[in-house]
Amino acid sequence: MTAAPGVTAGFAQEIAAVVEQLRHITVQVRTRRAATGAGILWNTGEPEGSGLVITNAHVVPGNQATIELGDGSVARARVVARDPKRDLAALEVELEPARTTAAAVVRDSPLHVGELVIAIGHPGGFVGAATLGIVHADESARDGRTPRWVRADVRLAPGFSGGPLADAAGRLVGVNTMIQGSLALAVPAAAVAAWVRRPRALVAS
Repeated sequence: MTAAPGVTAGFAQEIAAVVEQLRHITVQVRTRRAATGAGILWNTGEPEGSGLVITNAHVVPGNQATIELGDGSVARARVVARDPKRDLAALEVELEPARTTAAAVVRDSPLHVGELVIAIGHPGGFVGAATLGIVHADESARDGRTPRWVRADVRLAPGFSGGPLADAAGRLVGVNTMIQGSLALAVPAAAVAAWVRRPRALVAS
């Protein structure tokens, strides 16, 4: 029994480290309407000086936005793709020359009921806030299709939209989108990755 506190403390430190890692890939998305949401730095293999941010379509109703990175620096962005059905938007970000940023690592294995997940967002003016929960239901892929939603018992609030939902190792499992009842719904990261890779996907529509 004496080992339990140490195990708990170690686990808490691991989660805190993962949260800090996720905060580096989570940005603030601002529009002219002053609506603020979150976004995820996405690895596209593009050369330095350019970058991609994935967020919800409802976070950027127009074609322009301002992105604030984790270090407080600000960059201009424009919408280069939009999928209203999935509530996804991709923004091309103008980064300073030779600037490097962290990027999300997408998990490539299935989620399981009860698995720990972490959401990062900017609710009520708090930048990089974190909330913790578990996967609520197993929407296993049917006929080779990606599940429509990751459903998790995670407390979200306005400002989390477009931000990452990740596992306990910090791997992206979804893009936070909405609350349905008491559950958080996120677009599965595998579906987002497929959308980004799709030919001609990154063309504004």
